[in-house]
Amino acid sequence: MPPSISTERVWKPLVIAAAVTFVYWGVLLRLGRFWWEDENYSHGLLIPFVIGYILWAERGRLASVAPRPRLFWGAAAVALALLALWVGTAGAELFTQRTSLVLLLAGLVVYFHGWRLLRAVGVPLLLLLLAIPIPVIVFNKVAFPLQLFASRCAVWAMRTFDIPVLREGNVIELYPLGSTTTKRLEVVEACSGIRSLMTLVTLAVVFAYFTSPSDEGGEGGRRFERFRWLRAVLIVLAAVPIAIITNAARVSGTGILARFYGTGVADGFFHEFSGWVIYVVAFLLLFAFGWLLDRFNPTRRGGRGGGAGEVKTEVVESHVAAAVPVGGEGTAGLQR
Repeated sequence: MPPSISTERVWKPLVIAAAVTFVYWGVLLRLGRFWWEDENYSHGLLIPFVIGYILWAERGRLASVAPRPRLFWGAAAVALALLALWVGTAGAELFTQRTSLVLLLAGLVVYFHGWRLLRAVGVPLLLLLLAIPIPVIVFNKVAFPLQLFASRCAVWAMRTFDIPVLREGNVIELYPLGSTTTKRLEVVEACSGIRSLMTLVTLAVVFAYFTSPSDEGGEGGRRFERFRWLRAVLIVLAAVPIAIITNAARVSGTGILARFYGTGVADGFFHEFSGWVIYVVAFLLLFAFGWLLDRFNPTRRGGRGGGAGEVKTEVVESHVAAAVPVGGEGTAGLQR
């Protein structure tokens, strides 16, 4: 390889990276600060490392993709991203500014390498998109119904145990054992489950990617490729009900324990411990769902091959603890 080509392959990406960093420095700085301060998105601090690992692990496959630049579509995406950045800055809309970065990166890939490489780096771009905080108005629209759902589940579970309880919206009133006055457990925004929902969906993408089965015999063809895509989509979709149901079970357990041990169980050690337990249970359910899907792998032979427990699981296990934000999901807030 001529030295000039080798040099060009080094300085061109560096110049582009420096230009993107210069233009988006303020956006990146505020995004990193938001990840650090907001527990709902604390998993975002790990996303750059996960993306970096994926790109490094797949560097051979990515390098083998033949470049087919699409100058028009790439330039159009870059121009649209810069326009979105300007509009978001002028309107103080952080979501628009941040999503424009994802669009810009996708446009640069298409401009220099084409659609095939964009498909190859689709998972890293999706992870970056999932780490971008959604607008507050959308967040509240999602969080409040989840609060009501968790409180309804808690009341249903408590009545199953013949515990007298009254619910008003997301506030639960009950008589702790031995108490002469009612106590209130409020299913606050932190208990809605939206934090575990966002984290588990992101973890589901990582899990589906690293446990994607391989067609070792080369006989699967299009049928196997369809199975891989369908498996990945189903795993990510399954993360939504799993996160909601496990959080509702946690709130229900808090309410039941509050009856027998007092409302103090909503705070302190139980708060932290139950959050970690719920994340472990949720991931185990996600893993079990992936294992069940792998039973339908068209390339399986003799009951082996393609299982979630057999494909790169050592990589996934190393990311399980890392993907869980510190402190776990919020629990029912106590009002006396």
